[in-house]
Amino acid sequence: MFGIVLLLLAAAVDLLVAHGEEQSLWPQLVVLLIGLAAILWPAARRPAWLTAPVRTAVPAVLSGAMTAAAILSGRDAVYGPGELAILLYLLLIAVRDCPVRWAAVCAVLDGAAVVALSYREAADTSDLSSVNPLGMLLLVGAAAGLGGYLRSLDHRRRLAVTETQRAERLAMAADLHDFVAHHVTGILVQTQLARLIATTEPERLGGILKDVERAAVEALASMRRTVGLLREVPESAEAGTDDRRPRGDLTALPELVEGFRGPVGPETALRRDPSVPDDLPHEVQAAAYRVVQEALTNVRRRAADATEVTVGLTYGGRVLEVTVRDDGRGGTRLPQAARGGGFGLVGLTERVTALGGELRTGPRSDRRGWEVTATLPAERCRA
Repeated sequence: MFGIVLLLLAAAVDLLVAHGEEQSLWPQLVVLLIGLAAILWPAARRPAWLTAPVRTAVPAVLSGAMTAAAILSGRDAVYGPGELAILLYLLLIAVRDCPVRWAAVCAVLDGAAVVALSYREAADTSDLSSVNPLGMLLLVGAAAGLGGYLRSLDHRRRLAVTETQRAERLAMAADLHDFVAHHVTGILVQTQLARLIATTEPERLGGILKDVERAAVEALASMRRTVGLLREVPESAEAGTDDRRPRGDLTALPELVEGFRGPVGPETALRRDPSVPDDLPHEVQAAAYRVVQEALTNVRRRAADATEVTVGLTYGGRVLEVTVRDDGRGGTRLPQAARGGGFGLVGLTERVTALGGELRTGPRSDRRGWEVTATLPAERCRA
């Protein structure tokens, strides 16, 4: 917001300067308005045609045309800090956000428009060779360099997020193998037992077949919930081990919460509503465990000043809600390199949404800490 105010004040200075020099305000006003619209138009409300190349190229062309008109007419024309700031910022956007094939073109247009400003005030002289554009060239180089640096950071983060999502898909593939193997093994054992008692105790076949049906239904449900995440998974992933895989369930939460407290950690409490059943689907329990695990890890990373952490579990018949609250204010004793890059939440969101749930993070309603809430559709397994 502060930067926007400064930009608007700089644009107002441009108009005051033009008025003081008794020049027509319309050319300067058009350039400023279009440049400000290119920068300040909210991303969510931009029309489809207002792409980054259009936003960065059009104001530069207009500014360059204004400079060319001044030189050709031989009349002095001024510029102010507003136009210069707009063009430099658009140059940064061109280098950072434009597609590769357009980035160079738009950057050259913006850079040329900035350098041309040096010649605008000397348009009424016959000797333009006396103009020294070195200062403008330095500003252009600085803006382009910053844009290139930010573009590289964005690219590295996209790669990291993509790798995190891929790793989470591999973890889900491993979970799917474990869940289905568990159910199919039960089906195999029950089938073998049915063959043994088919002639000796046929009255027991009904119960055994019911168990086989239940195991088959649960296996199919597990596959339906997770198979949508599996994309280009190597065949060897099934046989390998992955330390990223969640190995806990609801019964392991007390140990996780108690272990987080330790001898010097914050006070922790696990509040599990009696309505929460023990026979929820395996993948839902694993996701709930991961939510708590990641939330506690983030408390240690980003809110080491927290004195109380509460983990809550409630069940509304079809939805399991997992809540982790702390009273920290964001203080942390960890170095920056140890605080993580937010990729744990990326993978966690992928896992929760894959099960049809929702993950929400943000300040508590009373503003006394942070809260992580996950809602997971979870019907009890049929007996």
